[in-house]
Amino acid sequence: MRFKKLFQNLDYWLIIAVCLLSLFGIISIASATRINLGASATEVIKQAVFFLIGIMLMLIAANVDYEYFAQFYIPIYILNLLLLLAVLLFGANFNNATRWISIGPLTIQPSEFAKVIMIFCLARLISLKQRSISEIPMLVLLCVFVAVPIVLIQKEPALSASLVLLAIFCIELFVAGLDYRIIRNVVVVAAPVVLLILWDVSRENPLFTDKIFHGHQFNRLLSFVDPTRDASLYYQTEKSISAIGSGQLTGKGLFHGTLNQLSYLPEPENDFIFSVIGEEFGFFGCIFVLSVLLFIIFRCIIIAISARDIFSQLLAAGIAGMFAFQTFVNAGVATGILPNTGMSLPFVSYGGSSMWTNMVAVGLILNIKKRETKSLFEGGLL
Repeated sequence: MRFKKLFQNLDYWLIIAVCLLSLFGIISIASATRINLGASATEVIKQAVFFLIGIMLMLIAANVDYEYFAQFYIPIYILNLLLLLAVLLFGANFNNATRWISIGPLTIQPSEFAKVIMIFCLARLISLKQRSISEIPMLVLLCVFVAVPIVLIQKEPALSASLVLLAIFCIELFVAGLDYRIIRNVVVVAAPVVLLILWDVSRENPLFTDKIFHGHQFNRLLSFVDPTRDASLYYQTEKSISAIGSGQLTGKGLFHGTLNQLSYLPEPENDFIFSVIGEEFGFFGCIFVLSVLLFIIFRCIIIAISARDIFSQLLAAGIAGMFAFQTFVNAGVATGILPNTGMSLPFVSYGGSSMWTNMVAVGLILNIKKRETKSLFEGGLL
C-alpha cells in the first residue's frame, strides 16, 4: 500500500515527456559516440544506468516532505559550499578544469548539484524575507548568498554553471516581486557593461577582459565577437553550424551524420549534442526536442502559478528557469547565436550529475503538483 502511494497523483504527462526526451538522448549519444563504427558502448550504457537511477531519484523527490527539509536550508547550503570546496581541494582535473570528484568508479560534478540545491535554498530564504527583498540590506545579503558558490564554481572554472545560478537568482527575485525600479536600474547599468566587455574583447590589446576571464573563456568570447580573428577559435561553432545546416528538414538518418561520424564535431555527446540531432534528424528532430523541452518548462510554470505558497512557487519557478536557460544557451551555442560555453542540454546530453540533478528537479515539481490545494475557481490553472 505504501509503495502504491509513491505513484498517486503524479503528473504523468510530465513524466512521459521527461522519459521520452531522456531515451531520445540515449539514442543520440549512441550516434555521437559512434558505437555503429565499433566504438565502445560504455557511455551509452552509463547514460542508461544514469537514467534508471534518475527515475528512482525523481520518485523519491516527488514524495519527500520538502517543506520539512526547508527548515534546514542553512545546513544544506553549507553542505553545498563544502562540496564545491572539496572539488578545489581534491577534485580530478580534465581538460584544464577541476570540476569533478572521483569516488571509486563514479565521477560526480558538484557544480551540477549546486543548481538544484541553490534553487531550494534561495526559494526558502526569499520566501522568509519576501517583504523586504527590495530593501538594500536584504538585497546585499541575497547577493552574497549567491556570490559565494558562484565564486567557488568559477575557481574550477565552470562559467556555464555560474551563469545558471545567476539566472536562477534573477528569476526567483522577479517572481518574488522585486521592485521594478531596481530591475530597471540594474538593466540600465548592465547593458553598457556588457557592451563594454564585448568592445574590449574585440580590441587588439584588451584593457581588462583578458585579466578577468580565464584564457579559454576569453578566447570563446573573442571567437564570438570576431570569428575572423583566429579561425581555430571558431572551429567548434563553425562545424556545429555546418552539421545542423546539412541536416536540412529530415536529417541524414541515425548513424549517417557525416560530420558527426567523421569526428569533426567537438564534445558531440554533451555540449554539442544538439548539432548531432540537427545533422541526423534534421529540422524536425530539433523541433521535436525543443518542443518537448518547452512542454516540460510550460508544465513547471503552470505548476508554479498554481502552487499553494510562495516557497513552492519560487521552487517551481527556479526549476523552470533552470531548464529554460540551459536549453536556450545549449541551442544558442550550437547555432552560433551565443558565445561558446559548455552547457548541457537537459535530459539529452551525456552526464550522470546532470541527469540526476534534472530528475530531482522534476521530482520536486511533481511533489509541488501533488500538494496543490488551489482549484480552478481559486485561481489555479490545473
